[in-house]
Amino acid sequence: MALDPVQLVTFQAVINEGSFEAAARSLHVTPSAVSQRIKALEQAVGQVLVRRGKPCEPTEAGTALVRLAGQTALLEREALDAARGPVAGGHTRTRVAVVVNADSLATWFLPALAGLTAEGGLAFDIHQDDQDHTADILRAGTAMAAVTAQQVPVQGCRVERLGAMRYLAMAAPALRRAHFAGTDVVAGFATAPMIVLNRKDRLQHRFLGTLTKRTLDPPIHYVPAAAAFVEAVRLGLGWGLVPERIAVEDIAAGRCVDLTPGRHLDVPLYWQYWRLESTVLTTLTTAVRAGAATALR
Repeated sequence: MALDPVQLVTFQAVINEGSFEAAARSLHVTPSAVSQRIKALEQAVGQVLVRRGKPCEPTEAGTALVRLAGQTALLEREALDAARGPVAGGHTRTRVAVVVNADSLATWFLPALAGLTAEGGLAFDIHQDDQDHTADILRAGTAMAAVTAQQVPVQGCRVERLGAMRYLAMAAPALRRAHFAGTDVVAGFATAPMIVLNRKDRLQHRFLGTLTKRTLDPPIHYVPAAAAFVEAVRLGLGWGLVPERIAVEDIAAGRCVDLTPGRHLDVPLYWQYWRLESTVLTTLTTAVRAGAATALR
């Protein structure tokens, strides 16, 4: 059975835009037309493909079709660009959806993309999630590549190791004096407030477990942005694990101190991307690989 390409494009638009109405606007058709196309596609497949909510999300059956729609659109765009050539009006921009963890996004990932945007031809749609969860967006089909802590490849994807991001346990000098004046480091971590990015972020808990061999329950401040997270540490709201390349500058300047000299947390990161023979993915992967080589251990 051949899938209707118009229905497939419409299905992708509903998932990417989050609603039938937004998909209709992006496709320049009526919401009724979008609804009819989705209904026809679901009848052809014999499965419900969209969870009608806010936003609309693919069902388990629809996830594979989201990925298929994105891959088809990417290969079609590259084929058209190759056929038309530069004299036929230039290349239209290819939208590239990637998902990245907050600390990579705040440090090395954007510089890796800068050369690609300067060359033109690509428009990035960057999603952010915890490194232990970025592969979920890739698995859902709404991103074509991910920086992730997951080594096992998502179905239909390639995976390669980028390196490890090193974190140091950093705090403002005043916080160290208040909670770590004695020799009992465990007691200090048990009472000192801790900065956590969000409720998915388990880095600090993982570090404490490795360091103390105990389950501690310190006070927690949730600060859901990488730059604000570091600023909260600098201001003494609590301690937190900060990427080494940021931490060493603050420590050298005296703004912060390393709470556990000689102890750190290394988080291996991987690049997962669709298993396609695609010029865009090859170019993107080369840039990400080069950026990671200069920033990760």
